Amino acid sequence: MTFDIDQLTENCRSALKNTTPSKAVRDIVSRAVSDTNAVVNALGEPKRGEVQRLHVSDDLTILNVIWAPCMTIRPHDHNMWAVIGVYGGREDNIFWRRRKDDPNGRIEAAGAKSLGPQDVRPFGPDIIHSVTNPTTKFTGAIHVYGGDFFSVERSEWEPDDLFEHPYDVEKTLQLFEDANKNL
Repeated sequence: MTFDIDQLTENCRSALKNTTPSKAVRDIVSRAVSDTNAVVNALGEPKRGEVQRLHVSDDLTILNVIWAPCMTIRPHDHNMWAVIGVYGGREDNIFWRRRKDDPNGRIEAAGAKSLGPQDVRPFGPDIIHSVTNPTTKFTGAIHVYGGDFFSVERSEWEPDDLFEHPYDVEKTLQLFEDANKNL
């Protein structure tokens, strides 16, 4: 089997016409990461933490997200559906929910899921999660979003106090660069 970025993009674009595009994309991503060696052959062996833009449009974003060893990203939402497929390493997700009794928008932990090679997980548009690579190796994952990941208004929560703030894409991308300094 081969992994082809253009074919993945075409398949995901076609899936947007489906009545439940996230389910169709889940199947596409599942097939794509089923041969982890093919993904690595196409994208390269992960050597640094980064977010590689494979496709970005108003209705679809496809990223190759490479988590540096022991890297963590603060809780955030997407405000769109997403599908995550891991092709190497491990991605631990903590799921959060808004506290009903808190007028400041704070959140509380509501569950967790660990994803390893060939695991695929859909995320609804209201999911809040944080991500950690708990290993000493790089983690690679294909992330597909039902919109423009870089322009939609979203929220993130400070890890110290769990207060809600507007999501800052540049600050998040800087976390990847900072994690590379520790390699």
